[in-house]
Formats: sequence, C-alpha cells, structure tokens
Amino acid sequence: MFSHVMVGTNDLEHAKRFYDAVLGTLGAGEPHRDQAATGQGRLFYRHDGNTFCVTEPIDGDEATFANGGTIGFKCSSPEQVHAFHDAAVAHGGTSIEQPPGPREGNLGAMYLAYVRDPDGNKLCAFHRVKRDR
Repeated sequence: MFSHVMVGTNDLEHAKRFYDAVLGTLGAGEPHRDQAATGQGRLFYRHDGNTFCVTEPIDGDEATFANGGTIGFKCSSPEQVHAFHDAAVAHGGTSIEQPPGPREGNLGAMYLAYVRDPDGNKLCAFHRVKRDR
C-alpha cells in the first residue's frame, strides 16, 4: 500500500546518527544520500522492499512532527523491539508511554516500544506475538 514514509528533520546529521543506529537494529544499511533540486539534504534507507526517508523540509520552514501520528516498524522478535528502543534512547531519542513490553489490544497480543526521535516524530517498534492454540 505504501511506497515510502518520509519525516522531516532540522538537523540531518543528527537524524542520520539516530536512524543509522535505530534502523540498523532492523537490518537496514547505510542510507542513500542526495540533495533536492532546491538544496535540501535527504536520506533514503532501503530494506526488504521498503523505503524510509528523512529530509530537510523542501519549503524551507522548520520540520515539525505530527500530533497523533505514529510510524510503526515491524520487528522479528521481542529482543529486536528492545534493541530498537535501546538504540533510539542511546542516540538522542526519548522513551515514551510504557516501557517496552507485551500489550493486549484489538490487534491481539503484541510486543511494543514507543520512542520519539530527536525531531519529535513518534516511532513504534512492533512485534506480533504468536499464540499457541
């Protein structure tokens, strides 16, 4: 359904250090770096057919985050959720909501962690827990 997800940043190098560490826990490598025709720097992380982008705003205004918006990253295990969370906090992110752990919800059993990146974007590390039947 999605071609990519893009967030804005006011400090591309700080965002790169943060996302290199956080997305590295999911297996993403070094981003492709380019520059928009208008001069703003951009990072494109590609992994498993998905693209996550970080950009300086093309309109020249300050980058802001969405109130109520969350970007979820699929993790393969609870351990990977913790690694994502810990890398985020170690690289300038902020742990928010509950500590990483299991949750019950309308989507079934999940293992989650929520953080904000250095620009305030809300990220979720998500692992669906399989139940024995």
